[in-house]
Amino acid sequence: MRFVQTLKNIWTIEELRKRLLVTFLLVFIYRVGCYIVLPGINPSDLDALAKFTSGSGLMQLLDMFSGGAFSQASVFALGIMPYITASIVIQLLGMVLPSFQKMQREGESGRQKLNQYTRYLTVLILLMQGPAYLANLRAQVLQAGGNIEMGFWTGAYLTIILAAGSMFIMWLGERITDRGVGNGISFIILVGIIARLPQALSFEFINRMPDSSGSAGGLVMFLVELILLFAVTVGAVLLVQGTRKVPVQYAKRVVGNRQYGGARQYIPLKVNAAGVMPIIFAQAIMFIPITLSGFGQHENSILYKFSDINGLAYNIVYFILIVAFTYFYTAVTVRPAQMAEDMKRNNGFIPGVKPGKKTVEYLDSIMSRITLPGSVFLGFVAIMPAFARLFGVSQNFAQFFGGTSLLILVGVVLDTLQQIESHLMMHHYDGLMKDGKIKGRTTGSAY
Repeated sequence: MRFVQTLKNIWTIEELRKRLLVTFLLVFIYRVGCYIVLPGINPSDLDALAKFTSGSGLMQLLDMFSGGAFSQASVFALGIMPYITASIVIQLLGMVLPSFQKMQREGESGRQKLNQYTRYLTVLILLMQGPAYLANLRAQVLQAGGNIEMGFWTGAYLTIILAAGSMFIMWLGERITDRGVGNGISFIILVGIIARLPQALSFEFINRMPDSSGSAGGLVMFLVELILLFAVTVGAVLLVQGTRKVPVQYAKRVVGNRQYGGARQYIPLKVNAAGVMPIIFAQAIMFIPITLSGFGQHENSILYKFSDINGLAYNIVYFILIVAFTYFYTAVTVRPAQMAEDMKRNNGFIPGVKPGKKTVEYLDSIMSRITLPGSVFLGFVAIMPAFARLFGVSQNFAQFFGGTSLLILVGVVLDTLQQIESHLMMHHYDGLMKDGKIKGRTTGSAY
């Protein structure tokens, strides 16, 4: 009954109702576009591309983020990943180039400039990825016995269509952010991931059906998989929301006839301040041996062993890289010196810790301690799909047991629910939870 009443409350709020309807409409447009095949491509020739994306780690990741549009040669085949790549590059440049750091500190105007640079870089990446995608598409179709005419001008206008499709997805994401619910770009990725879940779930269920001997052990294993998936999801929620609250006391000051300060607040230091960025960086590096192993490497070579995403060597190195990148990205993004300076400027201090250098050392020591379990847990979440495949879970369904897809799914859902709950609380309705409030991601990447 409480759930039904919550839905009634959500529908009662006019602004929230409009935002939800706009979100559903834009998502529907995105999903329809995922099934519009590029001109000149015969849909019956795409079976080879679907098999290729299901067997390659990189291609499977791209196909999942595009909601299946990649394997269907859709006008949205390149998805939103080029924009994410451009955003990561601009974010990294903001860490090393003073001019980009200055724009980050300029507030709204600086953010608009960075967004414009991100769009320009996205177009450049699309113009490079478009021909590469078309070349791979033609190779897979030819290998399957089909044929695609891919002259210079044909490739040029198909590249323009692919680039326009990705830019249109980016526009849809921005409209969801402005007029819908949640972070639009993240929501587009969420929709692409969830779109693959029913098919993966049904495929796994069919594979676990009792055989001709009448053994029901397969169905029991399917139930065990669902329970483990729920447990891993709960763990991902704890990882995303885990914080260490550092108390900060603000001194009292009198301005005119009014008194300011004197209150105690908290600095929420995230256990996983890096978000999914360490996994993305680690995957980018681990795709190097996968790519090189395709150039005639022998099965006993080191590169070939590291190209097996289910192998022990691959997952050990993958785990170590995630832990290392978590420390690196946290050290770059979380700046105790700036936090201490902001506290000092606002007459704030941590009880029992001297302002200045001692505060910096104290915050740095806390971040070092909480980042260790956060990075280790993040590494385990990232390699969970490999463990799932080891115990017989199908390739498609195993992707939901961890990795980038699970963390993005959990983070975006929490952000969206937090926005809905804020609308409910603003209109004096009960929140979505009976006890406590939903916390979204307060720091880290939006992806």
